[in-house]
Formats: sequence, structure tokens, C-alpha cells
Amino acid sequence: MARKACKYRLYPTKPQQKDLERTLELCRQLYNAALQERREAYKKAKKSLSLYEQKRGLPEIRADLPEYKRVHSQVLQDVLQRVDRAFQGFFRRLKARKGQAGFPRFKGRGRYDSFTFPQAYTTGVKLQEGGKRVLIHGVGSVKVKLHRPLEGQLKTATIKREGNEWYLILVCEVEPKPLPLSREAVGIDLGTNPHFLITSEGEMVQAPRYLHKAQHKLAIAQRDLARKKRGSNRYEKARRQIAKLHRKIANQRRDFHHKIARRLVNRYGAIVHEDLNILGLGRSHVAKGVHDAGWAQFLRILAYKAEEAGRRVITVDPKYTSQDCPVCGHRERRPLWVREFTCPACGASLHRDVAAARNILAKAWTGPSGTGPAWAVP
Repeated sequence: MARKACKYRLYPTKPQQKDLERTLELCRQLYNAALQERREAYKKAKKSLSLYEQKRGLPEIRADLPEYKRVHSQVLQDVLQRVDRAFQGFFRRLKARKGQAGFPRFKGRGRYDSFTFPQAYTTGVKLQEGGKRVLIHGVGSVKVKLHRPLEGQLKTATIKREGNEWYLILVCEVEPKPLPLSREAVGIDLGTNPHFLITSEGEMVQAPRYLHKAQHKLAIAQRDLARKKRGSNRYEKARRQIAKLHRKIANQRRDFHHKIARRLVNRYGAIVHEDLNILGLGRSHVAKGVHDAGWAQFLRILAYKAEEAGRRVITVDPKYTSQDCPVCGHRERRPLWVREFTCPACGASLHRDVAAARNILAKAWTGPSGTGPAWAVP
């Protein structure tokens, strides 16, 4: 069994929107209180509170603060679970980075944007009227746009705020549906401009460059924000406008990634790409292009679509993929502006990125003498 998440748009009325915002604010306050409790316990008694010790205090909180009675108990437990995960991540980073890690932070007003029902299949969230409305505990019956049917058994439900919009994210447990077997394999080379992706078969996918295209609008909106008095209503309106533009860019990029990944997964049984240091590239002189392309998101989407379809995604070492000739193996370092070249050893005329994609595919062959493809190894 696999888990699949579906995201649906909610259309709450103004009173329902106030109820949702109140729930978020109560969850934010509980998160900060739980974080402060852990900090004080360690500061005064050198003791680390566990998740279950904090959960035991929830009945007392609900008894002393009546407003928390309207929030489902499982939602409150999930808030404490988030605090626990934040500390687990902190200790993991502390160990990996040898003492350098960011301590979990308090959530400021407006910085806590979702709450979760961990067992939505039993209580908390229920679809009504054939999927036209959803009943949310403490909020009521809210209109929902169920643009695609649910599959499998419902597990968790998350209510999320994005700007002025509200979304329902349902996680279901579904049976995997592998695609028919394909013995075709492809190597892909990722780029930023003018091509987002180049395959070993010579196919070139143009880079949409959504951030680059929206730069003029963003510059105007940001200049408008800079003229407003911080904290005023006009300032908040201008800030929301900028956030809306960034959301549109992110949605366009995500849609593009889904379509390209689906096309690759439907056709090929094995997809090979470089094991890129995207975090490092995102801090280099090409950072803007890398962030605009969204390589990390694309590779993540490609990986889960391939797993669901029964395909394989293979990573290889990126060293020398753009310097080696895929025909004879001659290695020659060339400046990045050289896109077309002729190999001085064998005379093959090649496009730099197509050659790199072919080298990437060739690296996926296993064995000291290249005795078989990596995707054929059980």
C-alpha cells in the first residue's frame, strides 16, 4: 500500500473563515507554549520533556481554557507532535553538523498556516453531498471543489491557509498501480536556460522561466510595498499582492514539473539523472536560474511518480559528463558558452547537453566492463 495526497480548494463563508483563523491561532499559541515548556525544563532542570509527557497535560489545558474545547483533541495532539519533530530535527542536524544547527523557533502571528486531523477516517472531517461540501469539526459544513475523486482509504486531513485561500489536503492509502513494463531507458541532463531538460535521445524541453517572466510585475509590486507604512492596511494589501504573485509562479512551475515527469514516467522504464548538489548550486552565481528551474522539486516529483508506476530512477556521479565524448570517451574541458562541438579524437559533431545526457545514461551501466544496465539488476 502507498499513500497519496490530494489537494482541494475550500470556499468558507466569512464566519467559517474566522473559525478557521481562530483554530490556527489557538494551535500557534499551543505550539509556542509547548516549545517554551521544553526550553524552561531544560534550562532549569536539565531535563528534556518527551512528547507523551506534554500530551498528558492536554486535558488540563482544555479544562482551564474553554476556547480549546472547540478544537479537536487530535488536532492539539498533532501540534505537540510538530514540536517533537522540530526537536528531533534539531538534534539530528546538531549531530550531523557537529554542533551547528538552528534551534526550533517560536511561530509569530500569521506564521502558523495549517492544522491536521491525524485520524480523519474516523472523526474530524467528513465529505457531504457527494463531495460538494466537507464537515470540519469546530467549523461546520464548508463548500469544497473536489476536482478529482478520492482513491483508497482516507487517513489524514490537513486544513491549510495560503494567503487568502484555504485548502483541504487529504492523504489516502491506495493500492499501487504499476504501468506496463517498459525496457526503454533515458538519460536526462537538467539545465536552466534555454533548455530545462535534454534527453539522451536528443529531445529538448524549453525552460519556462516563470520567475524571469514575472520579474517586471514583481518589481512594481515590491516598489509599491516599499512606499507603504509598515503595519498599515495598505501595507498588508500590497504584501498580499506580492505573495499572490509568488504563489502563481510556484503553481505554474509545479504544474510544469508534474507534466514533464508524467511524460517521462509513462514512456521509460528507467530514468537516469545526475546526483547534483542542488543546495550548493543554489548558493552559487547561477542560483537565480537554479531556483527558477526548481530542480529539487522536479526530481522529487519524478521520484514518487516513478515509484508509483513501478519505474526506476537512477542517480549517477556528475563528474565529467559534459567533458567526455560519448562516442570515443575523449575528455576535453570546454567553456560553458560552447554549446556545439566536434570531438578532436573521433570527429563526432555533438550538442554539449545531448552529449552530457548520453554520458549520464552510459554511467548507469553496472560492472567493471559495463556488463549490464543498472536497472536490470534485481
